[in-house]
Amino acid sequence: MYCPFCRHPDSRVVDSRVSDDGSSIRRRRQCPQCERRFTTVETTSLTVIKRSGIGEPFSRGKVINGVRKACQGRPVSEDDLAVLAQEVEENIRASGAAEIEAHEVGLAILGPLQKLDKIAYLRFASVYQAFESLDDFEHAIEILRHEADLDGSAESAKKQVRP
Repeated sequence: MYCPFCRHPDSRVVDSRVSDDGSSIRRRRQCPQCERRFTTVETTSLTVIKRSGIGEPFSRGKVINGVRKACQGRPVSEDDLAVLAQEVEENIRASGAAEIEAHEVGLAILGPLQKLDKIAYLRFASVYQAFESLDDFEHAIEILRHEADLDGSAESAKKQVRP
């Protein structure tokens, strides 16, 4: 790391801290030649490969904008969307891949969106899972109902165990 003041090719790390969202590391460095301190911020790059083959940096904003359309008219706040986008990014980064296809980003949104709002999930899934007929919607709704029944059974079992 070159010193920004004297251009010396080396520096010593004095302090390192992870950002609040865990997406970057802030390092305080000191130049051994001029002894001045400076800060660097290190982030990992995550590239989304679009259908055209062009890569661009991952953007939480694009995730939020895409999901916002599916959530239109639903009781979903901007904070909910921001948390969803962060969760999607964390899940994608956890895979360890430096590049991911745009379609995979859409699929990664489905899980967190299903937990957030079922109707928005169906709207979004209809695009990313390429629903072609009403049968596709009915099948997705049946899966949601089955999962809700399982969740309801688990809740009632918990209530029966408690005195």
